Amino acid sequence: MNKLFNRVPEITLFFWVIKIMATTVGETAADFLSFTMKLGLVNTSYVMSGLLVLALVIQFKLKRYVPVSYWLVVVLVSVVGTLITDNLVDNLGVSLVTITVLFSIALAVVFALWYANEKTLSIHSIFTAKRELFYWAAILFTFALGTAAGDLVAEHLAMGYALSAVMFGAAIAVITLAYYRFKLNAVLAFWLAYILTRPFGASMGDLLSQPVDVGGLGLGTIGTSSVFLGAIVILIAYLTIQQKRQLLASTSAE
Repeated sequence: MNKLFNRVPEITLFFWVIKIMATTVGETAADFLSFTMKLGLVNTSYVMSGLLVLALVIQFKLKRYVPVSYWLVVVLVSVVGTLITDNLVDNLGVSLVTITVLFSIALAVVFALWYANEKTLSIHSIFTAKRELFYWAAILFTFALGTAAGDLVAEHLAMGYALSAVMFGAAIAVITLAYYRFKLNAVLAFWLAYILTRPFGASMGDLLSQPVDVGGLGLGTIGTSSVFLGAIVILIAYLTIQQKRQLLASTSAE
């Protein structure tokens, strides 16, 4: 199957950069809407979940990877994943330890069902709606799990945002080394790194946006979200142009 018809992007440096920035936006945008704009967690959850469903409907109608649609879904999943965890903690009083365990189990179940049905967890073969459904379910749980794990380390265990970012960044570096130097399984390496980039990005978002008296740099949710969203838009525009060039080259070759 031609890679141009895969529904998700190739794993490149651009992929990881945008993904990390999207996780940061997910953390800061959720706080901005819930607290700065005073919508509250519940109302923000309704609005963002509705937007996510709409974005997914559009995404599933596409037959190949389209940067704007794909990354819009990722950003919205990031926000919704954050809100799911925040609602469980703030509104229902569930502990971060319990949430981390529950989402770990939920993610494992998704992977088990995915593998049982498709015999692979590779993202290089997302050519059908069924496989894409498993893919997005896994992505949602990685974001919710990552949010809970990040908050657990930074706040509950009182490690602070900076140290948490360093810890999760170091873990990602170890996985990267294991993949390139010691031939760690590519699928396992991808999903481990994907899960860890969530708390890494969230810790970075909190570090930049939160007030100085709670361990942040005091840049605020508006400034942090705006900078990262702007960077994401620029990179997506670049990837869109590159994709069009690839499609033209493929058509010309035929």
